[in-house]
Amino acid sequence: MFIGHNAIAFAAKKAAPRTNLGVLMGAAMLADLIWPILLLTGVEHVRLHPGDTRFTPLEFTDYPWTHSLAMAAAWSVAAAILYWLVARYGRGAAVVGVCVFSHWVLDWITHRPDLPLYPHGPKVGLGLWNNPIATIGVESAMFAIGILIYRDTTKPRDRIGSVGMWAFIIFLAAFYIVNAAGVPPPNDRVLAWGALSGWLLPLWACWFDRHRDSGPPLATPDV
Repeated sequence: MFIGHNAIAFAAKKAAPRTNLGVLMGAAMLADLIWPILLLTGVEHVRLHPGDTRFTPLEFTDYPWTHSLAMAAAWSVAAAILYWLVARYGRGAAVVGVCVFSHWVLDWITHRPDLPLYPHGPKVGLGLWNNPIATIGVESAMFAIGILIYRDTTKPRDRIGSVGMWAFIIFLAAFYIVNAAGVPPPNDRVLAWGALSGWLLPLWACWFDRHRDSGPPLATPDV
């Protein structure tokens, strides 16, 4: 899943309004942020194999440290503890942990059985990616709902808070469309270097979220 992870981060702002969206975005994307680093260092592996699923040409041959169930739980606990030590915000720490773990759950729904339960253990996956129309429909609906929740949970303080947010949303949607319809990268090294650009998304989200206030929507006057 791709923009589904971003959708979780947007929606999570309602549960932890004091936590910056950039932190929530980084938590929901954490497995995919670490993954290209491990690809480039040869710790994990992927193969370009058009037809592996109908939605993506990527064959995830070996990624036990970022995408196994056991490591998802470990990363979740570690992220929650780290956030609590820094922010001392218990609800935010719990939500950060849930966001990290949600990545595995969403991938379990979309991937074919290539997600290990523990490093080098048995693999699972429901295979939604074998139905591209359903995949796009589910992710698009999640993305729209997450955006609406975030929009209703926060309000812009200035133009950065408004324009920055909508530019981010448009970029994610355009990137998703291009990737869903585009040509696969020539090799796994190019894929990994390109995937490192994902680190910019939490920073972008952090920037515009600092220009938005969290709280209940403004009350409308009685008429």
